[in-house]
Amino acid sequence: MNKYDLIITVINRGFADDVMAAARKAGAFGGTVINGRGTGSDQLQQFFGSVVQPEKELVLILAAHENRAPIMEAIGKDASLVKEGMGICFSLPVDSTYGITPYPAGGAASDNKE
Repeated sequence: MNKYDLIITVINRGFADDVMAAARKAGAFGGTVINGRGTGSDQLQQFFGSVVQPEKELVLILAAHENRAPIMEAIGKDASLVKEGMGICFSLPVDSTYGITPYPAGGAASDNKE
């Protein structure tokens, strides 16, 4: 079983702070925001039946597998993803990682000098 999951949220520009606030409240330590622009707005508009804003922000959060579901639920509720056309949140399993310092139960990064 994978130890981590990558939570990806694609949200309309200007809402990344809402996503991160919700994720932190649910136990995420941090994330990375990437600015982007969606393509195929006309096709998406026909598919979803609403206007799709082309300017996007991608929020990438690496989370422990057991924290994935609560973080995604918080993002969905608190960042208004339940509203049509606001964005999408999904996760992918992460098979291996490099450069991650484990966090002890208290939450602070360890020196990892074992």
